[in-house]
Amino acid sequence: MKAVKIVGQEKIEVVETPVPEVGPNDALVRLKATALCRSDLYRYHGTTCFDDDSANTNFTPGHEPCGIVEKVGDKVTNVKPGDRVGLFMFVGCGECEYCLRGDEMLCKQFGCIGFQRDGAHADYIVLPGANCLKIPDEMSFVAASLLTDVGGGLYTACRNLDVKGGKYVVIVGAGPMGCGGVMMAKAFGGKVIIVDVDSGRLDFARGIGADYAINPKEEDVEKRVLEITHGRGADIAIECTGNEVGANTALNVVRPLGRVGIIGENSSCTFDPSAQVIHKRLTILGCWVFNKNDWGEIVDFVLENNVPIEKLATHKYGIEDAEEAYRVFDSHGAQKVVFVWDE
Repeated sequence: MKAVKIVGQEKIEVVETPVPEVGPNDALVRLKATALCRSDLYRYHGTTCFDDDSANTNFTPGHEPCGIVEKVGDKVTNVKPGDRVGLFMFVGCGECEYCLRGDEMLCKQFGCIGFQRDGAHADYIVLPGANCLKIPDEMSFVAASLLTDVGGGLYTACRNLDVKGGKYVVIVGAGPMGCGGVMMAKAFGGKVIIVDVDSGRLDFARGIGADYAINPKEEDVEKRVLEITHGRGADIAIECTGNEVGANTALNVVRPLGRVGIIGENSSCTFDPSAQVIHKRLTILGCWVFNKNDWGEIVDFVLENNVPIEKLATHKYGIEDAEEAYRVFDSHGAQKVVFVWDE
C-alpha cells in the first residue's frame, strides 16, 4: 500500500509499505478520505505535539479519516466488512472512567493516530474496532472525514457553550476550525461574527454563513462588536487562533456572564483574570474534539440541518500528491486539504 512518511523537516515521501496486520480487537479500514490538520504541521516542521517526540521521522501522519471496513478481528462486533465508517483518532486504555465514557483523549495512556502511532495518510489503517464510527450512505466520505475533528469538535463546543437562536457568537480566527464554527453556530441559530486579519478568509466565512466580519487591521474589534450587539457585547466567543491576541480578544468581546470556548492550541497566554474574567463572571470552557459516543448525534445534526461541512474541503489530492498537498496547506492557501480515493 502507499503511505505518506515525514522523513525530515518539510520533507515528504510516499512509499510502498505492507498492509498492517489485524489483531483480534482490530479493524482494517481502506481509506476513502482523510484530511490534513494544522497539528500535522508540527511534525512537518520538525517540532512536536502532545509533548511526544517518539515518531519524529519515518512515520505516517493523519488523524481525520474515514473509509470502508475491509477486515475485522475475531472479537470485533460493532462493525463488519463493508461498513462505511469514520475513525475516532484517540486510543486509550479502554478501562478507565474516561475511556468508558467515550473521552479517550483524557485517558492517561491515550495515543493519537498520526502521532503516537501510524496515522491515516495511507491506503489502509488498523485501529481498534471500537474506534470505527458508522456513517450513513447519504453522507459523503469527505464530509465524514471533516466531522472526525473540525465538525465534531465545533458541534460539541457550540452545544456546550449553549449557542442558540438570538445569541451573538464571536468566532476569533477564520481558518478551518473557525469556519467550521461558523457553520455549526449558524445551524444552532446563532448570529455569527467572524474576526480575522486575512480578508480572503473573512470572505470565505461570509460565504458559508457569517453574519458579520471584522478585520482588526481595519477597525476596533471590541467597538464594532458593541455596535453589532447594541452595546451589550457578545453572548459567546470561540477562540480558534491559538495565539495570545486571539485569546484576549475572545475574553474582551463577551458581555458579563458570557461564555468563552478555547479551541486554538496555545502553550502560553497572558491575560488579566480580575478584569477580563472574575469581574465579568465569565464561564471559560476548554474545547477539544468530541466524545466518541456523540458521533451519531453529530451526524444527525449535520444531515438534519444541511450543514455544508464539505465546503471546508477547498483542496483535494490523491495520496501520491502528498508533497504538494502539504505545501499548499502549509502556505495558508487553503481551508482544509483532503486526500481522497476514488469510489
